Amino acid sequence: MDTIMSLLTDPATTCVAVVGASDSPGKWGGRAYRDLRAKGFQVMAVHPTAPTVADDPAYPTVADLPEPPDIVVFVVPPVVTLAILDECRQLGYTTVWVQPGAADDAVRRYLDEHAFDAIVDACILVETAA
Repeated sequence: MDTIMSLLTDPATTCVAVVGASDSPGKWGGRAYRDLRAKGFQVMAVHPTAPTVADDPAYPTVADLPEPPDIVVFVVPPVVTLAILDECRQLGYTTVWVQPGAADDAVRRYLDEHAFDAIVDACILVETAA
């Protein structure tokens, strides 16, 4: 947890992948993506079918990202979070932020069993507010 919080102190040097980023600013994935970008974070959108999010390129999977993210933020249902966590682990992306609603008991167990550095059920928009 300390690692994640320290990464959030300098947005200009932190790369964040938002799983569930949306082109709709009314959806939480769209809000999170736009909020983090507005705060100066380098953000990358992960969406299985959208070619862009907020006019930025979107990538269908975390494996398709052009560079390793410092933090992977999940704004998707728990069953999707669990599947993508496995992909993240295989890629070595073990610093994750799981937004409220994106975790269940299976997700929490997986995070514990595989030693992720994770924050679960806290809102990254609130935690990065000035």
